[in-house]
Amino acid sequence: MAPIHSPYTSKDPSNLSGIAATKNDDTKTLRARLVEAITNDPDLPALGNSISRIVQLSSSDDQSIRQLAYFVLSDVSLTQKILRLSNSVAYRSVSNTAVTSITKAIFLLGFNSVKTCALAMLLVDGISGKRAEHVRIELIHALAASMMSRELAKLSYFKDAEEIAVVALFKNLGYLLLAAYDHDLYQKIMMLIKQGTHTPRQASMQVLEFNLDTFTETILEEWNIPVSIIQAFKNKPSGILNAPRNKQEWMQQAAELSEKATPFVLENIKPEDSEAKNKLLTRFGKALNLDKSKLDQLIIDATEETRALLINVNLLSADHHKKISADTTHTEFDIAIEEDLLSELVFDTDEADSPQITQRYPSGKPYNAPILLLTGVQDVAEIMASGDYKLDDLVMLVLETYYNSLGFRFITLCLRDSKLNLFRARSSLGKNNLEYQKAFNFPATLSTDLFHLAMERNVDLLISDAFTPKVRRLMPEWHLDLLPDARSFIVLPLVINKKPIGLFYADRELEAPEGTTAEETRLIKTLKGQILTALNSK
Repeated sequence: MAPIHSPYTSKDPSNLSGIAATKNDDTKTLRARLVEAITNDPDLPALGNSISRIVQLSSSDDQSIRQLAYFVLSDVSLTQKILRLSNSVAYRSVSNTAVTSITKAIFLLGFNSVKTCALAMLLVDGISGKRAEHVRIELIHALAASMMSRELAKLSYFKDAEEIAVVALFKNLGYLLLAAYDHDLYQKIMMLIKQGTHTPRQASMQVLEFNLDTFTETILEEWNIPVSIIQAFKNKPSGILNAPRNKQEWMQQAAELSEKATPFVLENIKPEDSEAKNKLLTRFGKALNLDKSKLDQLIIDATEETRALLINVNLLSADHHKKISADTTHTEFDIAIEEDLLSELVFDTDEADSPQITQRYPSGKPYNAPILLLTGVQDVAEIMASGDYKLDDLVMLVLETYYNSLGFRFITLCLRDSKLNLFRARSSLGKNNLEYQKAFNFPATLSTDLFHLAMERNVDLLISDAFTPKVRRLMPEWHLDLLPDARSFIVLPLVINKKPIGLFYADRELEAPEGTTAEETRLIKTLKGQILTALNSK
């Protein structure tokens, strides 16, 4: 392995090379110091909490879909990355339509696809700044293995097989964290493996006197990652593997294959290298029902998705001619080693038809609101036409469209609760949305306030300046208490058969003198009409 020159100096507070210098025979001290450095890093507790929240979301739980959308939308950077990736060639849906909302991304790409990509992006954002090349190498390896495992999951008959993508993503976490927190120890381990004299386990035992795989388990336990995922890190004994007896055994096999297939995914072993593929097929072919044709297709699909993801998280240049080499040597492929290099990963992006917000009014409303609203209307119509949707997901898509297209601070859908005789917020987006949603309720009994009048007369209201006296006189006390800084807002009543069933409410903290154009008003009403149709038919 070519020497990697470290850019770090002793002034770097996160540089723990002193661990190696002061290492004594007390193995626990070295391990404890590494764990302490990682757990005390101000960035990693938040990363661990975020990862834990996403990992524990299940595709079989309807609420999880909304929670995943909420989580992604709460992070502007993460939202932009998911949408950019969703519109890449590798991820573009069969309909070839632009993906402009997280809800649509989940609907078209699938819950687990968005979940896995979000986890990968969180991991990159949380750790990539720690060290330069060493960390980049391990991140590339982790992302490539995760993409390979996603393809394997498509061939599995086990329920929730997509969980394997999470296992593969974190399988090399010990190496990744060691590269970030003690690059000298990391480099020593890599050198031993590269020489071919040590397996990864033997190398880590010699340098650290503990197994990096168990170290990975320790960190993930700190992050409250489910036991089923941690147990899947363990490799099966050497030799030809038999068909898995249960999902846990299948995940162990699939995670190992994903790790060992990364040199192909990263285009570091030539596709025509039959000897290398034969070794994979000999060990995993029977167990995972693979032949050369299936393995080749898995590698092709995983390579395309890996290219897109690496470019999207800035681990790879989009330069068509630039070759990037990433040396990851800790996976066992032959007797002791498997070498992963990333070279010539090229990717074409085509985002011309994906509407972007270019400029905003002082209120926050985008100048191109009509285009964004129209895209939302088309997205809702497409999903409704499929017939394969849940009402809550459709509501989320409409909320997201209003929220992004009109630049609101907070938006919610409020529905009548007949048992409590209240109108209560059910779904929401925006700043402090969960806090506002919990308190956003008001009596269903008739009143002369602005909200009841809108529903009674079934008129859509646009308030450009809520601080004018004539508007202030119609505002109910509960709204003035809950949202005293709402300067401009809309109220869109939902009425079926002349009976009010709820409303959409959305606000901004700034005045909106620009109002809405006739085209924007038409599209706002169209979106509301689509939800009314769905509510009436479900």
